Amino acid sequence: MANFKDTKQIGFSFVEMVVVIGIYTVLLLAVTAAVRELYNISAYTTAQANEVENARRGMTQWNRDAKEMTVAEDGTYPVAVIDEHHFGYYSDTDQDDSVEYVEYILDETTLNKFTYDPTGNPPVYDLTSPDATTTLSLYVQNILQGTSTFLYFDNAGNQLSSTSPIIDVRYIAAQLIVNIDPIRAPGEFMLRSSLAPRNLKDNL
Repeated sequence: MANFKDTKQIGFSFVEMVVVIGIYTVLLLAVTAAVRELYNISAYTTAQANEVENARRGMTQWNRDAKEMTVAEDGTYPVAVIDEHHFGYYSDTDQDDSVEYVEYILDETTLNKFTYDPTGNPPVYDLTSPDATTTLSLYVQNILQGTSTFLYFDNAGNQLSSTSPIIDVRYIAAQLIVNIDPIRAPGEFMLRSSLAPRNLKDNL
């Protein structure tokens, strides 16, 4: 009678190999997707932070310049336009001992600063084309959310409208809602600043 010895199979069978490869592939795809999503979130967060910083620098510049607004080279009153998304005034914004006309305008989601230099003698301001344009932020959500960019107040703290006498302005506030993608986290960021221009006296 022949003796049969038990034999043990070494390694994986074809079916086992297919299962292992399938599991490995699924895990690899899951890890790759997770890494890609993490990268996308990191890139978005960085872009949002950069845009907020741009808007913050613009707000700081606005606060510094508007605080020092003064009578124009041609004698025009310091405040020119008081709209909820458009603020115009006179100030030596580039500190060259010449008073420029400056506008901050929110156009849809883009906040720009326009500067007009005086020319001639006597000096005049040509407002047909700015001498300098600076884009402060491309992703301001104020108009889309029905929020004023600029607010104006009189000496008693009463809020003024765009039709109010500009000589009543004594206090100005600005606010920017910045978000490069309103439907994604981390969400919007609100910047606020306010000032009381030094050269707006009650006797002007």
